[in-house]
Amino acid sequence: MKNMLDDILTLSVAERMQLVEDIWDSIAATPEAVPVTDAQRKELARRKRAHQRNPAAAKPWKEVRAKFERRR
Repeated sequence: MKNMLDDILTLSVAERMQLVEDIWDSIAATPEAVPVTDAQRKELARRKRAHQRNPAAAKPWKEVRAKFERRR
């Protein structure tokens, strides 16, 4: 693994970013293989119930991102 890391660190930033994206896409292709803890399952269930009770409380990503950008 150390040799692989050394090889990765020789890549340009753009190449490393592409590698990260490719790795992430490979993980996303099999979401069932991603371990989820009981606490995470409970939190997801809580959020789903909250959304079902009040879907109007959800904010579009563009709005959330704009608010974040204004704070920076």
